[in-house]
Amino acid sequence: MTVSAESVRELLSSENLGDRLRAVNQIRELEPKVGFELVQIAIGDSSSRVRYSALSQMDTLGAQDLDLSLQILRDRLLNDPEADVQAAAADCLGALKLQSAFEDLQNLYHSSPEWLVKFSIIAALGELSDPRSLELLKQALVSDNELIKTAAISSLGELGDPQGISLLTPYATDPDWQVRYRVVQALTRLGGAEAQAILKTMVDDEVEAIATEAKRALF
Repeated sequence: MTVSAESVRELLSSENLGDRLRAVNQIRELEPKVGFELVQIAIGDSSSRVRYSALSQMDTLGAQDLDLSLQILRDRLLNDPEADVQAAAADCLGALKLQSAFEDLQNLYHSSPEWLVKFSIIAALGELSDPRSLELLKQALVSDNELIKTAAISSLGELGDPQGISLLTPYATDPDWQVRYRVVQALTRLGGAEAQAILKTMVDDEVEAIATEAKRALF
């Protein structure tokens, strides 16, 4: 059966959850302009599964209208009752580089009790490329949640602010090899003499993958 805007719209109005989930997947087969129109219907669905699946496409479809996308994503970020939907909204705000949402992301990071939401916000800040993110990433580095901490390390690398190098330095000898691995990747992204000096200390890391990454960055 050929997928069309009409067939997807019909499935989105079905009372059957499976039909609506299938419709969201089929949006990927449509032209972006049409997909953007239809995905907005799914984002308002009563099922969090449908809303999540729809929002997860906004990182590409949202480019059709960035102002409208900002409104939609901010609404779901701040008002959706499900943490995974809020997290998906944060992801897309970062992917679309919608810096106008920075304060919303920052405030929600401090107020949300959900680790998944906090993690997604920190992970999104690297892509968001807003210089105001540095302070929030600095705070996330000392999070009790290891996933949030490693996300902060990666985002510091993506952010590209040289001030991030001094923040990352203490973690080059972290007992968790996964943290050290993220540090190598972040320092490689940041580059420069200061970053290279730290990378030189990591070329003999006991974990081969870390040593290899450090050598690759230097030579």
